Amino acid sequence: MLCAFCVLTVFSSQAYSKADGIAVVVNDRIVTLSDVENRMALIMTSSGIPNTPETRAKFQPQIVSMLVDEQIKMQEASRLGVEVSEEEINKGLETIAGQNNIPVEDFKSMITRSGLKLSTLKDQIRAEVAWGKVVSSQIRPRVTVTDADIDAELQRISNTVGQDQYLVSEIFLDVADPSQEAEVRNSALRLQQEAAKSANNFPALARQFSQAAGAGQGGDLGWLQAGQTQPEIDTALQSMSIGQISEPIRTSSGYHIILLRQKRAISPEMVSDRDAVMQRIGNQRLARQARGYFQDLKSNAFIESRV
Repeated sequence: MLCAFCVLTVFSSQAYSKADGIAVVVNDRIVTLSDVENRMALIMTSSGIPNTPETRAKFQPQIVSMLVDEQIKMQEASRLGVEVSEEEINKGLETIAGQNNIPVEDFKSMITRSGLKLSTLKDQIRAEVAWGKVVSSQIRPRVTVTDADIDAELQRISNTVGQDQYLVSEIFLDVADPSQEAEVRNSALRLQQEAAKSANNFPALARQFSQAAGAGQGGDLGWLQAGQTQPEIDTALQSMSIGQISEPIRTSSGYHIILLRQKRAISPEMVSDRDAVMQRIGNQRLARQARGYFQDLKSNAFIESRV
């Protein structure tokens, strides 16, 4: 899924030094200090995080991790012969501009006028498009949803008529390596603190930082009910009020920051949409298998941090 970058308000970024040192070695490729600085400037601007030395220091580990993940994804795409055309990147830019109701050429000018590099945004789009192609070619053909799966889910939904259903957005940070538990938790706490300043910041933060499939939609998970997500999230939702943002919730896969946008009772009319149920089950299985595929790649990669 294309990861979008909402730039509702853009301000000039601080000047960064043109450092060309190595930040991280990833197999036979590198992430440079300039890569980190340029991505940090883009993220601080587009997500509304104050661009101060303190916040840059706090978010640097997460940004470095994001760039490492993208490098691993791009290397896998290269191994499989996956290419991303300039046309596809331009379509990504058009999508982002459209989400902000800005003509694409004005959007590009706005980026450069803010002291940001358009190439940094293009690199991020390229990685997302390439990984989407990898997932489509390597994983999607293996995902199946049977009539029995759909019938079972419809029966489960039917049994919950009258219960609450929640409209949810999330920011998800994966804990692929147990040794990074503390680092990921600290990143989740920092993101929760930024999101809690204003719920309006949540979609931009999700687009930039979330590792879930719904990141490109601002972390939108749609309507959920008990049993459709992890038990820890079910429990949290039951005690949340509309507009509330949760503390980081640890599940078996990582940390989730949840925004409860609306709540309603499930009605009988919601039970009969087989196509929607099939799509939801398929997307859940695709996301789970894609996460496992990536975790295998990362666990087998040589990664040497120099920052």
